[in-house]
Amino acid sequence: MGSLQNQKPENGFNSTIKPLDPEEFRKQGHMVIDFLADYYKNVEKYPVRSQVEPGYLRKRLPESAPDDPEPIEEILQDVQKDIVPGITHWQSPNYFAYFPSSGSIAGFLGEMLSTGFNVVGFNWMSSPAATELESIVMDWLGKMLKLPNEFLFSGGGGGVLQGTTCEAILCTIVAARDQILKKIGRDNINKLVVYGSDQTHSAVQKAAQIAGIKPNNFRAVSTTKANAFGLTAEALRSTIKADFEAGLFPLFLCATIGTTSSTAVDQLSPLCEVANEYGIWVHVDAAYAGSACICPEFRHFLDGVENSHSFSFNAHKWFFTTLDCCCLWVKDPSALVKALSTYPEYLRNKASETKQVVDYKDWQITLSRRFRSLKLWLVLRSYGVAKLRKLLRSHVKMAKNFEGLIGMDKRFEVVVPRNFATVCFRISPIEIGKNLNVTKDEATNEFNSKLLESINESGKIYMTHAVIGGVYVMRFAVGASLTENRHVHLAWKVVQEHANALLKMS
Repeated sequence: MGSLQNQKPENGFNSTIKPLDPEEFRKQGHMVIDFLADYYKNVEKYPVRSQVEPGYLRKRLPESAPDDPEPIEEILQDVQKDIVPGITHWQSPNYFAYFPSSGSIAGFLGEMLSTGFNVVGFNWMSSPAATELESIVMDWLGKMLKLPNEFLFSGGGGGVLQGTTCEAILCTIVAARDQILKKIGRDNINKLVVYGSDQTHSAVQKAAQIAGIKPNNFRAVSTTKANAFGLTAEALRSTIKADFEAGLFPLFLCATIGTTSSTAVDQLSPLCEVANEYGIWVHVDAAYAGSACICPEFRHFLDGVENSHSFSFNAHKWFFTTLDCCCLWVKDPSALVKALSTYPEYLRNKASETKQVVDYKDWQITLSRRFRSLKLWLVLRSYGVAKLRKLLRSHVKMAKNFEGLIGMDKRFEVVVPRNFATVCFRISPIEIGKNLNVTKDEATNEFNSKLLESINESGKIYMTHAVIGGVYVMRFAVGASLTENRHVHLAWKVVQEHANALLKMS
Protein backbone atom coordinates (compact mmCIF):
# COMPACT_ATOMS: atom_id res chain seq x y z
CA MET A 1 0.00 0.00 0.00
CA GLY A 2 1.17 3.54 -0.68
CA SER A 3 2.68 5.71 2.02
CA LEU A 4 -0.30 8.08 1.98
CA GLN A 5 -2.45 5.43 3.61
CA ASN A 6 0.28 4.55 6.12
CA GLN A 7 0.63 8.04 7.56
CA LYS A 8 -0.17 7.92 11.28
CA PRO A 9 -2.25 10.45 13.22
CA GLU A 10 -0.30 12.79 15.47
CA ASN A 11 -1.88 14.10 18.68
CA GLY A 12 -5.32 13.15 17.46
CA PHE A 13 -4.93 14.95 14.15
CA ASN A 14 -4.02 13.56 10.77
CA SER A 15 -0.38 14.16 9.85
CA THR A 16 0.29 16.76 7.20
CA ILE A 17 0.23 15.45 3.66
CA LYS A 18 3.12 16.59 1.51
CA PRO A 19 1.66 16.76 -2.02
CA LEU A 20 5.05 17.17 -3.68
CA ASP A 21 7.35 15.06 -1.56
CA PRO A 22 10.28 14.11 -3.86
CA GLU A 23 10.64 10.51 -2.74
CA GLU A 24 6.92 9.81 -2.83
CA PHE A 25 6.82 11.42 -6.26
CA ARG A 26 9.66 9.16 -7.41
CA LYS A 27 7.88 6.05 -6.10
CA GLN A 28 4.43 6.82 -7.47
CA GLY A 29 5.86 8.16 -10.73
CA HIS A 30 7.61 4.86 -11.41
CA MET A 31 4.34 3.05 -10.77
CA VAL A 32 2.45 5.20 -13.26
CA ILE A 33 5.18 4.80 -15.89
CA ASP A 34 5.06 1.03 -15.42
CA PHE A 35 1.27 1.13 -15.72
CA LEU A 36 1.44 3.05 -19.00
CA ALA A 37 4.27 0.91 -20.40
CA ASP A 38 2.11 -2.17 -19.82
CA TYR A 39 -0.83 -0.35 -21.40
CA TYR A 40 1.14 0.37 -24.57
CA LYS A 41 2.42 -3.20 -24.62
CA ASN A 42 -1.11 -4.61 -24.47
CA VAL A 43 -3.13 -1.86 -26.13
CA GLU A 44 -4.00 -3.82 -29.26
CA LYS A 45 -5.74 -6.43 -27.11
CA TYR A 46 -8.47 -3.95 -26.20
CA PRO A 47 -11.51 -3.16 -28.38
CA VAL A 48 -10.35 -0.07 -30.25
CA ARG A 49 -13.62 1.80 -29.90
CA SER A 50 -14.98 1.81 -26.37
CA GLN A 51 -17.87 -0.62 -25.96
CA VAL A 52 -19.52 1.04 -22.95
CA GLU A 53 -22.98 2.61 -22.82
CA PRO A 54 -23.64 6.27 -21.91
CA GLY A 55 -23.63 6.78 -18.16
CA TYR A 56 -21.59 3.64 -17.42
CA LEU A 57 -19.07 5.40 -15.17
CA ARG A 58 -21.55 7.03 -12.81
CA LYS A 59 -22.80 3.55 -11.96
CA ARG A 60 -19.30 2.47 -10.95
CA LEU A 61 -17.95 5.42 -8.99
CA PRO A 62 -19.04 6.75 -5.58
CA GLU A 63 -21.41 9.70 -5.40
CA SER A 64 -18.89 11.91 -3.61
CA ALA A 65 -15.13 12.33 -3.18
CA PRO A 66 -13.36 10.37 -0.42
CA ASP A 67 -12.72 12.06 2.93
CA ASP A 68 -9.46 10.21 3.52
CA PRO A 69 -6.46 9.58 1.25
CA GLU A 70 -6.48 6.49 -0.93
CA PRO A 71 -3.30 4.68 -2.06
CA ILE A 72 -2.03 5.02 -5.60
CA GLU A 73 -2.11 1.21 -5.97
CA GLU A 74 -5.87 1.22 -5.40
CA ILE A 75 -6.39 4.19 -7.69
CA LEU A 76 -4.47 2.52 -10.53
CA GLN A 77 -6.51 -0.63 -10.04
CA ASP A 78 -9.64 1.46 -10.49
CA VAL A 79 -8.15 3.09 -13.60
CA GLN A 80 -7.69 -0.36 -15.09
CA LYS A 81 -11.09 -1.60 -13.97
CA ASP A 82 -13.28 1.47 -14.55
CA ILE A 83 -11.50 3.96 -16.81
CA VAL A 84 -9.78 1.79 -19.41
CA PRO A 85 -13.07 0.20 -20.58
CA GLY A 86 -14.38 3.69 -21.31
CA ILE A 87 -11.37 4.72 -23.39
CA THR A 88 -11.35 4.68 -27.17
CA HIS A 89 -7.76 3.67 -27.74
CA TRP A 90 -6.24 6.37 -29.93
CA GLN A 91 -2.78 4.83 -29.47
CA SER A 92 -3.89 1.40 -30.66
CA PRO A 93 -2.15 0.20 -33.83
CA ASN A 94 -5.64 -0.68 -35.08
CA TYR A 95 -6.89 2.89 -34.73
CA PHE A 96 -7.64 4.43 -38.14
CA ALA A 97 -10.39 6.90 -37.21
CA TYR A 98 -10.62 10.71 -37.54
CA PHE A 99 -6.99 11.83 -37.76
CA PRO A 100 -4.20 10.33 -35.65
CA SER A 101 -3.11 11.59 -32.26
CA SER A 102 0.35 10.13 -32.61
CA GLY A 103 2.27 9.79 -29.38
CA SER A 104 5.93 9.10 -28.79
CA ILE A 105 8.34 8.54 -25.94
CA ALA A 106 9.91 11.94 -26.57
CA GLY A 107 6.54 13.69 -26.67
CA PHE A 108 5.43 11.97 -23.48
CA LEU A 109 8.64 12.75 -21.62
CA GLY A 110 8.52 16.36 -22.81
CA GLU A 111 5.00 16.55 -21.43
CA MET A 112 6.29 15.14 -18.15
CA LEU A 113 8.95 17.83 -17.95
CA SER A 114 6.43 20.54 -18.77
CA THR A 115 3.97 19.26 -16.17
CA GLY A 116 6.74 18.75 -13.64
CA PHE A 117 8.04 22.30 -13.90
CA ASN A 118 4.41 23.49 -13.99
CA VAL A 119 5.29 27.05 -14.94
CA VAL A 120 2.66 29.55 -16.05
CA GLY A 121 4.58 31.27 -18.83
CA PHE A 122 2.27 34.14 -19.75
CA ASN A 123 5.13 36.60 -20.28
CA TRP A 124 8.91 36.44 -20.59
CA MET A 125 9.48 37.37 -16.95
CA SER A 126 7.28 34.54 -15.65
CA SER A 127 9.74 31.99 -17.11
CA PRO A 128 12.27 33.25 -19.67
CA ALA A 129 13.17 29.74 -20.85
CA ALA A 130 9.53 28.95 -21.70
CA THR A 131 9.26 31.99 -23.98
CA GLU A 132 12.68 31.74 -25.56
CA LEU A 133 12.56 28.00 -26.24
CA GLU A 134 9.17 28.42 -27.90
CA SER A 135 10.50 31.14 -30.20
CA ILE A 136 13.54 29.04 -31.10
CA VAL A 137 11.61 25.82 -31.69
CA MET A 138 9.05 27.61 -33.86
CA ASP A 139 11.85 29.00 -36.03
CA TRP A 140 13.39 25.51 -36.25
CA LEU A 141 10.10 24.01 -37.35
CA GLY A 142 9.37 26.86 -39.75
CA LYS A 143 12.70 26.19 -41.45
CA MET A 144 11.90 22.46 -41.66
CA LEU A 145 8.68 23.40 -43.49
CA LYS A 146 10.58 25.88 -45.66
CA LEU A 147 8.19 28.64 -44.64
CA PRO A 148 9.10 32.05 -46.03
CA ASN A 149 11.46 34.01 -43.82
CA GLU A 150 8.68 36.54 -43.16
CA PHE A 151 7.00 33.95 -40.94
CA LEU A 152 10.07 33.51 -38.73
CA PHE A 153 11.29 35.70 -35.90
CA SER A 154 14.46 36.22 -37.89
CA GLY A 155 12.36 37.76 -40.66
CA GLY A 156 10.01 39.94 -38.62
CA GLY A 157 7.26 37.38 -38.17
CA GLY A 158 7.02 34.70 -35.53
CA GLY A 159 5.48 31.50 -34.24
CA VAL A 160 3.44 30.62 -31.19
CA LEU A 161 2.16 27.35 -29.74
CA GLN A 162 -1.59 27.38 -29.31
CA GLY A 163 -3.71 24.61 -27.82
CA THR A 164 -5.66 23.72 -30.97
CA THR A 165 -6.40 24.94 -34.48
CA CYS A 166 -9.69 26.32 -33.18
CA GLU A 167 -7.73 28.76 -31.01
CA ALA A 168 -5.30 29.62 -33.78
CA ILE A 169 -8.09 30.46 -36.22
CA LEU A 170 -9.97 32.52 -33.65
CA CYS A 171 -6.86 34.56 -32.87
CA THR A 172 -6.21 35.28 -36.54
CA ILE A 173 -9.84 36.18 -37.28
CA VAL A 174 -9.83 38.60 -34.34
CA ALA A 175 -6.58 40.15 -35.58
CA ALA A 176 -7.99 40.53 -39.10
CA ARG A 177 -11.27 41.90 -37.73
CA ASP A 178 -9.61 44.62 -35.69
CA GLN A 179 -7.37 45.65 -38.58
CA ILE A 180 -10.29 46.27 -40.92
CA LEU A 181 -12.59 47.82 -38.30
CA LYS A 182 -9.98 50.48 -37.61
CA LYS A 183 -10.39 51.50 -41.25
CA ILE A 184 -14.16 51.19 -41.71
CA GLY A 185 -15.41 51.74 -38.14
CA ARG A 186 -16.61 49.28 -35.54
CA ASP A 187 -20.21 49.97 -36.43
CA ASN A 188 -19.65 47.93 -39.59
CA ILE A 189 -18.83 44.65 -37.86
CA ASN A 190 -22.10 43.16 -39.10
CA LYS A 191 -20.90 43.64 -42.67
CA LEU A 192 -17.75 41.52 -42.31
CA VAL A 193 -17.65 38.22 -44.22
CA VAL A 194 -15.55 35.11 -43.60
CA TYR A 195 -14.86 32.57 -46.34
CA GLY A 196 -14.08 28.87 -46.49
CA SER A 197 -15.32 25.96 -48.53
CA ASP A 198 -17.97 23.34 -47.88
CA GLN A 199 -15.02 21.14 -46.85
CA THR A 200 -13.50 23.65 -44.40
CA HIS A 201 -13.39 22.56 -40.76
CA SER A 202 -16.31 23.75 -38.64
CA ALA A 203 -13.78 25.47 -36.35
CA VAL A 204 -13.72 28.40 -38.78
CA GLN A 205 -17.45 29.01 -38.59
CA LYS A 206 -17.34 28.69 -34.80
CA ALA A 207 -14.42 31.10 -34.53
CA ALA A 208 -16.22 33.60 -36.76
CA GLN A 209 -19.27 33.50 -34.51
CA ILE A 210 -17.18 34.00 -31.38
CA ALA A 211 -15.42 36.93 -33.07
CA GLY A 212 -18.77 38.63 -33.62
CA ILE A 213 -19.26 37.84 -37.31
CA LYS A 214 -22.93 37.41 -38.18
CA PRO A 215 -23.67 33.70 -38.65
CA ASN A 216 -25.14 34.30 -42.09
CA ASN A 217 -21.94 36.10 -43.13
CA PHE A 218 -19.95 32.88 -43.20
CA ARG A 219 -19.54 31.57 -46.73
CA ALA A 220 -19.01 27.85 -47.30
CA VAL A 221 -18.14 28.01 -50.99
CA SER A 222 -19.14 24.88 -52.90
CA THR A 223 -16.54 22.43 -54.14
CA THR A 224 -16.88 19.70 -56.75
CA LYS A 225 -15.50 16.25 -57.47
CA ALA A 226 -14.05 17.63 -60.70
CA ASN A 227 -11.65 19.69 -58.58
CA ALA A 228 -11.07 16.90 -56.03
CA PHE A 229 -13.19 18.95 -53.57
CA GLY A 230 -10.60 21.69 -53.33
CA LEU A 231 -11.67 25.32 -53.27
CA THR A 232 -11.13 27.05 -56.62
CA ALA A 233 -10.19 30.67 -57.22
CA GLU A 234 -13.10 31.06 -59.65
CA ALA A 235 -15.70 29.98 -57.10
CA LEU A 236 -14.14 32.19 -54.44
CA ARG A 237 -13.98 35.22 -56.72
CA SER A 238 -17.64 35.01 -57.72
CA THR A 239 -18.70 34.70 -54.08
CA ILE A 240 -16.54 37.63 -52.96
CA LYS A 241 -17.69 39.76 -55.87
CA ALA A 242 -21.35 39.24 -54.97
CA ASP A 243 -20.66 40.22 -51.35
CA PHE A 244 -18.65 43.26 -52.36
CA GLU A 245 -21.39 44.47 -54.68
CA ALA A 246 -23.91 43.98 -51.84
CA GLY A 247 -21.97 46.45 -49.70
CA LEU A 248 -20.32 43.84 -47.48
CA PHE A 249 -16.65 43.74 -46.46
CA PRO A 250 -14.71 40.56 -47.27
CA LEU A 251 -12.53 39.87 -44.21
CA PHE A 252 -10.94 36.44 -43.92
CA LEU A 253 -10.29 33.32 -45.97
CA CYS A 254 -9.33 29.96 -44.51
CA ALA A 255 -7.61 27.80 -47.12
CA THR A 256 -7.04 24.17 -46.16
CA ILE A 257 -4.21 21.78 -46.90
CA GLY A 258 -5.71 18.39 -46.12
CA THR A 259 -9.40 18.78 -45.33
CA THR A 260 -10.97 16.72 -42.56
CA SER A 261 -13.37 14.81 -44.78
CA SER A 262 -11.04 13.72 -47.56
CA THR A 263 -7.65 15.51 -47.16
CA ALA A 264 -8.45 17.66 -50.18
CA VAL A 265 -6.07 20.51 -50.92
CA ASP A 266 -7.05 24.09 -51.72
CA GLN A 267 -4.76 25.64 -54.32
CA LEU A 268 -3.06 28.41 -52.39
CA SER A 269 -1.48 30.53 -55.10
CA PRO A 270 -4.63 31.42 -57.08
CA LEU A 271 -6.72 31.73 -53.91
CA CYS A 272 -4.22 34.15 -52.36
CA GLU A 273 -4.17 36.16 -55.57
CA VAL A 274 -7.94 36.64 -55.41
CA ALA A 275 -7.94 37.35 -51.70
CA ASN A 276 -5.16 39.92 -51.94
CA GLU A 277 -7.11 41.85 -54.55
CA TYR A 278 -9.75 42.49 -51.88
CA GLY A 279 -7.40 42.91 -48.91
CA ILE A 280 -8.55 39.66 -47.30
CA TRP A 281 -6.51 38.01 -44.54
CA VAL A 282 -5.57 34.50 -45.70
CA HIS A 283 -5.02 31.80 -43.10
CA VAL A 284 -3.68 28.40 -44.19
CA ASP A 285 -4.99 25.53 -42.09
CA ALA A 286 -2.75 22.47 -42.47
CA ALA A 287 -3.78 20.92 -39.14
CA TYR A 288 -3.34 17.36 -40.38
CA ALA A 289 -1.19 17.50 -43.49
CA GLY A 290 1.30 20.14 -42.37
CA SER A 291 3.42 17.46 -40.71
CA ALA A 292 3.99 15.68 -44.02
CA CYS A 293 5.21 18.90 -45.61
CA ILE A 294 8.59 18.57 -43.90
CA CYS A 295 9.15 15.89 -46.57
CA PRO A 296 10.33 17.46 -49.85
CA GLU A 297 7.90 15.37 -51.91
CA PHE A 298 4.93 16.96 -50.09
CA ARG A 299 6.23 20.51 -49.74
CA HIS A 300 4.64 21.56 -53.06
CA PHE A 301 1.23 21.49 -51.37
CA LEU A 302 2.32 24.65 -49.52
CA ASP A 303 3.28 26.54 -52.67
CA GLY A 304 1.67 29.95 -52.39
CA VAL A 305 1.91 30.13 -48.59
CA GLU A 306 4.25 33.08 -49.08
CA ASN A 307 1.21 35.17 -50.06
CA SER A 308 -0.81 34.25 -46.97
CA HIS A 309 -0.88 36.05 -43.63
CA SER A 310 -0.82 33.08 -41.22
CA PHE A 311 -0.22 29.35 -41.23
CA SER A 312 -0.90 26.59 -38.70
CA PHE A 313 -0.62 22.86 -38.22
CA ASN A 314 -1.17 20.50 -35.29
CA ALA A 315 1.96 18.78 -34.04
CA HIS A 316 -0.34 16.70 -31.84
CA LYS A 317 -1.98 15.06 -34.85
CA TRP A 318 0.75 13.50 -36.96
CA PHE A 319 4.00 14.82 -35.53
CA PHE A 320 4.46 12.53 -32.52
CA THR A 321 3.85 15.33 -30.00
CA THR A 322 1.17 14.81 -27.37
CA LEU A 323 -2.03 16.87 -27.23
CA ASP A 324 -2.19 19.83 -27.16
CA CYS A 325 0.26 21.50 -29.52
CA CYS A 326 -0.90 23.66 -32.43
CA CYS A 327 1.84 25.57 -34.25
CA LEU A 328 0.81 29.00 -35.57
CA TRP A 329 2.98 31.40 -37.55
CA VAL A 330 2.09 34.96 -38.52
CA LYS A 331 3.85 37.46 -40.73
CA ASP A 332 2.77 40.39 -38.59
CA PRO A 333 2.82 39.56 -34.87
CA SER A 334 1.77 43.11 -34.06
CA ALA A 335 -1.66 42.34 -35.54
CA LEU A 336 -2.16 39.67 -32.87
CA VAL A 337 -0.73 41.85 -30.11
CA LYS A 338 -2.91 44.85 -30.97
CA ALA A 339 -6.04 42.67 -30.93
CA LEU A 340 -5.25 40.47 -27.92
CA SER A 341 -2.98 42.47 -25.61
CA THR A 342 -3.77 43.57 -22.08
CA TYR A 343 -1.25 45.13 -19.70
CA PRO A 344 -2.63 45.46 -16.16
CA GLU A 345 -0.48 46.93 -13.43
CA TYR A 346 0.17 43.59 -11.77
CA LEU A 347 1.85 42.27 -14.94
CA ARG A 348 4.07 45.30 -15.56
CA ASN A 349 7.82 44.61 -15.55
CA LYS A 350 11.02 46.06 -16.95
CA ALA A 351 11.59 43.32 -19.51
CA SER A 352 8.18 43.82 -21.15
CA GLU A 353 8.59 47.59 -21.18
CA THR A 354 11.86 47.33 -23.10
CA LYS A 355 9.90 45.81 -26.03
CA GLN A 356 12.82 43.41 -26.50
CA VAL A 357 11.01 40.27 -25.34
CA VAL A 358 7.99 38.31 -26.50
CA ASP A 359 5.04 38.15 -24.12
CA TYR A 360 3.05 35.26 -25.51
CA LYS A 361 -0.03 36.16 -23.48
CA ASP A 362 -0.62 38.77 -26.20
CA TRP A 363 -0.57 36.16 -28.96
CA GLN A 364 -3.42 34.01 -27.63
CA ILE A 365 -6.88 34.06 -26.07
CA THR A 366 -5.99 33.11 -22.51
CA LEU A 367 -3.52 34.67 -20.09
CA SER A 368 -2.10 31.45 -18.63
CA ARG A 369 -0.17 29.11 -20.89
CA ARG A 370 1.74 25.86 -20.64
CA PHE A 371 5.39 25.13 -21.40
CA ARG A 372 4.42 23.28 -24.60
CA SER A 373 7.69 23.90 -26.42
CA LEU A 374 9.51 21.38 -24.19
CA LYS A 375 7.75 18.41 -25.74
CA LEU A 376 8.21 19.69 -29.27
CA TRP A 377 11.88 20.36 -28.53
CA LEU A 378 12.30 16.79 -27.25
CA VAL A 379 10.60 15.35 -30.33
CA LEU A 380 12.81 17.33 -32.71
CA ARG A 381 15.99 16.48 -30.82
CA SER A 382 15.19 12.85 -30.03
CA TYR A 383 14.26 11.84 -33.57
CA GLY A 384 15.83 14.46 -35.84
CA VAL A 385 14.47 15.63 -39.17
CA ALA A 386 15.57 12.53 -41.11
CA LYS A 387 13.90 10.07 -38.72
CA LEU A 388 10.70 12.12 -38.57
CA ARG A 389 10.50 12.10 -42.35
CA LYS A 390 11.04 8.34 -42.35
CA LEU A 391 8.21 7.82 -39.86
CA LEU A 392 5.80 9.98 -41.87
CA ARG A 393 6.73 8.25 -45.11
CA SER A 394 6.12 4.84 -43.53
CA HIS A 395 2.55 5.88 -42.74
CA VAL A 396 2.01 7.15 -46.28
CA LYS A 397 3.37 3.86 -47.62
CA MET A 398 0.99 1.86 -45.43
CA ALA A 399 -1.96 3.94 -46.66
CA LYS A 400 -0.82 3.34 -50.23
CA ASN A 401 -0.69 -0.39 -49.48
CA PHE A 402 -4.25 -0.28 -48.17
CA GLU A 403 -5.29 1.57 -51.29
CA GLY A 404 -3.71 -1.22 -53.33
CA LEU A 405 -5.67 -3.86 -51.42
CA ILE A 406 -8.90 -2.01 -52.21
CA GLY A 407 -7.97 -1.98 -55.89
CA MET A 408 -7.64 -5.76 -55.89
CA ASP A 409 -11.27 -6.22 -54.76
CA LYS A 410 -13.61 -4.98 -57.47
CA ARG A 411 -16.49 -4.67 -55.03
CA PHE A 412 -14.81 -1.64 -53.48
CA GLU A 413 -13.73 1.72 -54.84
CA VAL A 414 -11.57 4.62 -53.72
CA VAL A 415 -13.85 7.66 -53.87
CA VAL A 416 -11.35 10.55 -53.90
CA PRO A 417 -7.62 10.74 -54.64
CA ARG A 418 -5.32 9.92 -51.73
CA ASN A 419 -3.02 12.86 -51.03
CA PHE A 420 -1.38 11.77 -47.76
CA ALA A 421 -2.06 8.80 -45.46
CA THR A 422 -5.88 8.76 -45.47
CA VAL A 423 -7.91 6.61 -47.86
CA CYS A 424 -11.61 7.29 -48.51
CA PHE A 425 -13.39 4.24 -49.89
CA ARG A 426 -16.72 2.41 -50.05
CA ILE A 427 -18.53 -0.62 -51.38
CA SER A 428 -19.36 0.19 -55.00
CA PRO A 429 -23.01 0.89 -55.94
CA ILE A 430 -22.75 -2.00 -58.40
CA GLU A 431 -22.75 -4.41 -55.45
CA ILE A 432 -25.87 -2.97 -53.82
CA GLY A 433 -29.19 -4.67 -54.56
CA LYS A 434 -32.26 -2.77 -55.71
CA ASN A 435 -34.51 -1.16 -53.13
CA LEU A 436 -37.81 0.22 -54.40
CA ASN A 437 -38.09 2.62 -51.43
CA VAL A 438 -34.87 4.57 -51.99
CA THR A 439 -32.57 5.65 -54.80
CA LYS A 440 -29.44 3.73 -55.72
CA ASP A 441 -27.27 6.44 -54.15
CA GLU A 442 -29.28 6.36 -50.93
CA ALA A 443 -29.11 2.58 -50.77
CA THR A 444 -25.35 2.64 -51.32
CA ASN A 445 -24.84 5.22 -48.59
CA GLU A 446 -27.02 3.25 -46.18
CA PHE A 447 -25.17 0.01 -46.90
CA ASN A 448 -21.76 1.57 -46.31
CA SER A 449 -22.99 3.16 -43.11
CA LYS A 450 -24.17 -0.24 -41.84
CA LEU A 451 -20.89 -1.81 -42.90
CA LEU A 452 -18.82 0.74 -41.00
CA GLU A 453 -20.89 0.35 -37.84
CA SER A 454 -20.59 -3.43 -38.04
CA ILE A 455 -16.81 -3.13 -38.35
CA ASN A 456 -16.51 -0.70 -35.45
CA GLU A 457 -18.79 -2.73 -33.20
CA SER A 458 -16.41 -5.66 -33.56
CA GLY A 459 -13.73 -3.68 -31.72
CA LYS A 460 -11.02 -5.09 -33.99
CA ILE A 461 -10.38 -1.81 -35.81
CA TYR A 462 -11.87 1.66 -35.71
CA MET A 463 -12.61 3.91 -38.69
CA THR A 464 -14.85 6.93 -39.11
CA HIS A 465 -16.83 8.30 -42.03
CA ALA A 466 -17.44 11.39 -44.09
CA VAL A 467 -20.01 12.46 -46.66
CA ILE A 468 -18.31 14.01 -49.66
CA GLY A 469 -20.41 15.36 -52.49
CA GLY A 470 -23.36 13.36 -51.18
CA VAL A 471 -21.34 10.14 -51.07
CA TYR A 472 -20.88 8.28 -47.77
CA VAL A 473 -17.29 7.10 -47.44
CA MET A 474 -15.29 5.16 -44.90
CA ARG A 475 -12.05 6.92 -43.92
CA PHE A 476 -8.93 4.87 -43.24
CA ALA A 477 -6.40 7.22 -41.64
CA VAL A 478 -2.97 5.73 -40.96
CA GLY A 479 -0.87 7.53 -38.36
CA ALA A 480 -0.97 5.79 -34.99
CA SER A 481 2.61 5.44 -33.79
CA LEU A 482 2.35 1.69 -33.13
CA THR A 483 0.78 0.78 -36.50
CA GLU A 484 2.71 -1.61 -38.72
CA ASN A 485 1.91 -3.01 -42.13
CA ARG A 486 0.51 -6.19 -40.54
CA HIS A 487 -2.16 -4.08 -38.87
CA VAL A 488 -3.13 -2.62 -42.24
CA HIS A 489 -3.54 -6.12 -43.69
CA LEU A 490 -5.54 -7.18 -40.63
CA ALA A 491 -7.80 -4.14 -41.07
CA TRP A 492 -8.47 -5.01 -44.69
CA LYS A 493 -9.30 -8.59 -43.71
CA VAL A 494 -11.79 -7.28 -41.15
CA VAL A 495 -13.38 -5.01 -43.75
CA GLN A 496 -13.75 -7.87 -46.21
CA GLU A 497 -15.19 -10.25 -43.60
CA HIS A 498 -17.88 -7.79 -42.56
CA ALA A 499 -18.61 -6.85 -46.18
CA ASN A 500 -19.06 -10.53 -47.06
CA ALA A 501 -21.49 -11.05 -44.20
CA LEU A 502 -23.52 -7.95 -44.97
CA LEU A 503 -23.69 -8.59 -48.71
CA LYS A 504 -25.04 -12.07 -48.08
CA MET A 505 -27.84 -10.56 -45.99
CA SER A 506 -28.78 -7.89 -48.56
